[in-house]
Amino acid sequence: MSPSTSALKFKIRHAQPRVTATERERLLANPGFGRIFAEHMVRIRWNAARGWHDAELTPYAPLSLDPGTSVLHYAQAVFEGLKAFRQARGGVAAFRADAHAVRFRNSARRLALPELPEESFLEAIDVLLEADHDWVPSAPDHSLYLRPMMFANEVTLAVHPADEVTFLLIASPSGSYFPRGVKPVTVWLSEDFSRAAPGGTGAAKTGGNYAGGLLAQAQAAEQGCDQVVWLDSHEHRWVEEMGGMNLCFVFGRGPGARIMTPALTGTLLPGVTRDSLLVLGRDLGLITEEGRISVEEWRSGCEGGSLTEVFACGTAAVITPVGAVKSPRGSWTVGDGGAGEVSMRLRQALVDIQRGAAPDLHEWLYHASVSSEG
Repeated sequence: MSPSTSALKFKIRHAQPRVTATERERLLANPGFGRIFAEHMVRIRWNAARGWHDAELTPYAPLSLDPGTSVLHYAQAVFEGLKAFRQARGGVAAFRADAHAVRFRNSARRLALPELPEESFLEAIDVLLEADHDWVPSAPDHSLYLRPMMFANEVTLAVHPADEVTFLLIASPSGSYFPRGVKPVTVWLSEDFSRAAPGGTGAAKTGGNYAGGLLAQAQAAEQGCDQVVWLDSHEHRWVEEMGGMNLCFVFGRGPGARIMTPALTGTLLPGVTRDSLLVLGRDLGLITEEGRISVEEWRSGCEGGSLTEVFACGTAAVITPVGAVKSPRGSWTVGDGGAGEVSMRLRQALVDIQRGAAPDLHEWLYHASVSSEG
C-alpha cells in the first residue's frame, strides 16, 4: 500500500538538532532500549465532528495534558511497536509495517477508539523516517524502534468513548531488549495472576494489559526468574504468553523438528513476529502449527526429551530462548539449558530479511522514502 493514497496532508516542521552529529553517533553506539529518542514526532488529531485532521511532523517535545484528560483516568489508549533497519544495500526499511497498521486498527476498535486508516499509519512512518533517518543505528542487533500510540485526550470525567483523540508516533534508537542479549532466560509460571480472560482485551495492544502484569513480573523476580509466563485464567493450566511476548515450543530435532505455538483464542496478542516465524519455519522445511500445551506436557516433554527447545518471540527482543522453568509445583530445564539450534536458525533467518541481507520473498519490508543518508 502506498502512503501517497493517504487522505491526510502532513504539515512538516523540522526541529533544530538537539545534539551534534558526533554526539549522535556516540549515543547510537550504545543506545540501550527505549532510553533515547529521535528529533521528531508525528501527531494527528481526531474528533467526532471532523474525523482525522491536523497531521504534522513536529519536534519531539513533552505533552501538556489537563489533569481531567480522559486517558489519565480510564486508560483508553493503544500502541504498537515495530522496527526500522538500515539495509545491507543502503536505505532504511520498516519491517511488516502493514501488519502493524492492521493490528493497530484492531486494537483501536476493541478500545472504542477511532481506527486510523492504514495508509495514514504508513505515511506517518514515512514522514518520520524521512526526517530522522540519521537516527537509525547501523550496528548488528540495533534498530530504530517505532512507537505509534493513540489515546483519549478529551477533558472529562464521564465514562464514555472519547470524542477527542490524539495519535502520536515517536522513534527510539535501540539495542538489545534484554541487557544480556540473546541469552536463555529462566521463567516463572504464575498461578496467582492472569493476564487476560475470554472477552477481555488480551488480543489488543493496550497499556492496561502490561500494567496488570507488573506485579506478576515482580513475583517472578522474587523467585529468581527473568520473566513471567502467563497461564489461562480459568484453570491456570494451559500456557499462553511470556510477559509481553508469544511462546513457541520445538519438538524433535533436525529436519523433522516441529514448532508449535499457542493458538490465538482472543486472550493472546497476535504477534507479528510470531506470524513471521511460523511462515519462515515452513520456508525452512519445518513443521509449524498452532495448538495448546499444558504445564504438565511442557514439563514431561522436557524430562522425556521430546520437547527440545522453547523460545519467546516479539518485536523488541526478536527471539529469546527459555532455558529453565520454575513454578510453585517444581522446576525443570529446557533441553541443555542453552539456546537451541532451531531457535537460532529462525532468528538468523528473520534478522537477515529485516536487514536486507536475504531476499524479501514475502514483501515484508516497507522501504522509506529517504532522500539522503547521514
